[in-house]
Amino acid sequence: MKCVIIDDEPLAVDLIKEFVSKVESLELISTFNNAIDAIAMINTSSVDLIFLDIEMPHFSGIDFLNAIDKKPLVIFTTAYSDYAVEGFNLGAVDYLVKPIPFHRFLKSVMRAQQTFLSQNSTPTTATPKVVAPEIEPDFMFVRSEYENVKINFSDILFIEGLKDYVKIYTTDNKFTLTLISLIKLENLLSSKGFARIHRSYIINIKYVKSIQKNKVLIADKRIPISESYKTSFFEKINL
Repeated sequence: MKCVIIDDEPLAVDLIKEFVSKVESLELISTFNNAIDAIAMINTSSVDLIFLDIEMPHFSGIDFLNAIDKKPLVIFTTAYSDYAVEGFNLGAVDYLVKPIPFHRFLKSVMRAQQTFLSQNSTPTTATPKVVAPEIEPDFMFVRSEYENVKINFSDILFIEGLKDYVKIYTTDNKFTLTLISLIKLENLLSSKGFARIHRSYIINIKYVKSIQKNKVLIADKRIPISESYKTSFFEKINL
């Protein structure tokens, strides 16, 4: 399926591009950082599937979908769950809430492919072939003071966002202060057993001792779960 990504967040675009590259049945033909620029291309080119953000400046994904003449299959990708009903009413194949794990992305693509094959009267219903990804490192380097510090993902308890900086707390009862965005770490770690549970916190799920209604306990730290992340977090841990 020929696909297009429309999202105003560069990091979100990069993540979806990486996911698309792992699915052999998808061919990425273009990306756009706003919906207006995409209209002419969608109306004049052969596009089978759009990964479409909803909350974008000036012209939302909903506006875009109502404006185009040719309507490919659509998978909404958004940080907000408020538009789910409206999205499905517009015929969306699926509705993915950021941060998006790869297994959930692949499930949506399989659903889109089944719809695509059905619409084109193709008898086969083959599952999309996944290209074996390269082995990814289980660590990262971050800049702290005057050196690059190696941090193993398995040693991270949780990460706390502090405006322009983050504190990365590790199992040795220490933390590393570094200048990096929380969303960049979220995209890096979401497929490695981590979850964003608050605008200021990312946690390593394996170190969660207990979960209350609005808090998790890691080590001796009680970390809040915000309403905007609660659903995606509970889905990730199957609660």
